[in-house]
This record gives sequence, C-alpha cells and structure tokens, in this order.
Amino acid sequence: MYTSIAAYHFVAIDDPCVVADRVRARAISDGLLGTVLVAGEGINLFLAGAGGAVDAFLGALREDPRFAALHAKRSHSADAPFARLKVKVKPEIISFRREDASPLDGRAPSVAPHTLARWLDAGCDDAGRRVVLLDTRNREEVGHGSFRGALALPIDNFTDLPQALDAHRDALADATVVGFCTGGIRCEKAVPWMRANGFAHAVQLEGGILGYFDEVGGHGYDGNCFVFDARIALDPALRPMKATA
Repeated sequence: MYTSIAAYHFVAIDDPCVVADRVRARAISDGLLGTVLVAGEGINLFLAGAGGAVDAFLGALREDPRFAALHAKRSHSADAPFARLKVKVKPEIISFRREDASPLDGRAPSVAPHTLARWLDAGCDDAGRRVVLLDTRNREEVGHGSFRGALALPIDNFTDLPQALDAHRDALADATVVGFCTGGIRCEKAVPWMRANGFAHAVQLEGGILGYFDEVGGHGYDGNCFVFDARIALDPALRPMKATA
C-alpha cells in the first residue's frame, strides 16, 4: 500500500536551490517518488511511498522552521502513483504571474469545509449573502467532477483565470464567492487577486476539494476530483477512480 501526500506552504525562501537539493536527497533516502517544486515563495509537493517513509520525510522537512507548519493531505492506493522523482526550482510554486496575488503579503480569508457544507444547505453564508462556488481549475479537471452548480470557467491554464473571470465581475459583486481547487494552492493566489480586483467578498475553501472530501465527504459534490498522477482522480472517500497500472 502506498501513501500519497499533497502539500504546499508559502514562505519566503532565500536559498531555493539549497532547499531543493536537501529535499531531493531526503526523498531519495526515503524511497519516495513524485514531484517537488521549490521557489522563493515556498514549496509544493506531491509524493508517494511507504507510510513510514512518508512520515520520516515530513518529520525531517518540518525540522526546518520555515516548513514547521506544512500540512499534508493523505490518500492511499495499492499501486505507485508516480514513476520517478522530480525536484525542480521554479519562479513560482504555482504559476499565476500576477503581482497582486502573493500569499506572502497576507493570506485571504478562508471557509472551513464543514462551514461550507452548512452554507450549501442554507443557500447563503452566515451573513445571509448568496454563495457562488468558483472552480479555479481547468476544463479537463472540471470534467471529472465539481461542486454542484459551481461556476466553471472555460480555461486551460490557471494564468487565464483573471481574464475569464472578468466577464462575471458585475454578476458576482454582491455574492460571497468561494474559490476552490484540488488542494487549495491555486486559490491562495486567485482569491487575494479577486479581493484586490473588485470581488470584495471572495474567500477560499480551506484545504481545497481534497480537504473537503477528507472532512465532509461528497456532500454537494458531483463526480470525482482529478489528481496529477497515475490514479487519474479520487472519489469523495479519497479512493482512486481506477487501479493504477
């Protein structure tokens, strides 16, 4: 049985190459496969291996005070989700290319999964404002599943979101817009940008779809959640859509 982890943490890193080398060496030592991205703004990782090895890797990573608060979402599969290990240094750990969207300048407000489930049942947020769910993922991902009634934009790349969303600016002006994505990282940038550009009540779903599945299950969600590995997608119980080859 393989344990998969998805994790990110926004924090200033002045030595990304050094961090990448250290992470690579530790992942190799622990026999982990997957992808790790390191940038001046933080770290983003998708890794899999034996459960004990994953725990050892996370423990070692969190010994660095910059990553002490890193939270990992876990899922399990019978086969290896990744074929090799890739560790890269990038300009951004999630490419958005907007100067007014850095979580390092202050994190946007978030809504917890159980609170969102309650809002969905009530049809409004705690202030009585209508709630609009915004899927910030691309159309391929949305095709595997999304929250019921969510606004999905016809985009192929995350960097296209601002332009695509502009057409909805007036219609969403009075709504609490809940941005969501796979694990939360895209909304860490999308929602600050939205709040700085006319979407005053925008918030992000804490932990993304995977966090929602883990805490709530599939309430209000239709289908599966696309993931970036050989499992293709996970169902609301965090089980692979199909067995890996």
